Amino acid sequence: MAPLRITRCVCRGTTFASLLTVATERRWTLPDLVRETGCGAGCGLCLPYLREMLRTGQTEFSEVILE
Repeated sequence: MAPLRITRCVCRGTTFASLLTVATERRWTLPDLVRETGCGAGCGLCLPYLREMLRTGQTEFSEVILE
C-alpha cells in the first residue's frame, strides 16, 4: 500500500505549498486564508491541515488530522 500523502485542498485543488506561500507573503490568519481562497470553506476536511500548515510550515501530511 502506498503511503498516505495529503498535500492539497481537494475541493479547490490548491496545494498547501502554494497556500503557505501566499499566506506567508500576505500575513494571513486561518480566517483570512479561508475567506480569500475558499479553501476550508467547502467540505472543511482541510481545515486542520491548514491550521497546522500555518502553525508549523508543514505542507505535506502522512496522517489524518481530525479537529
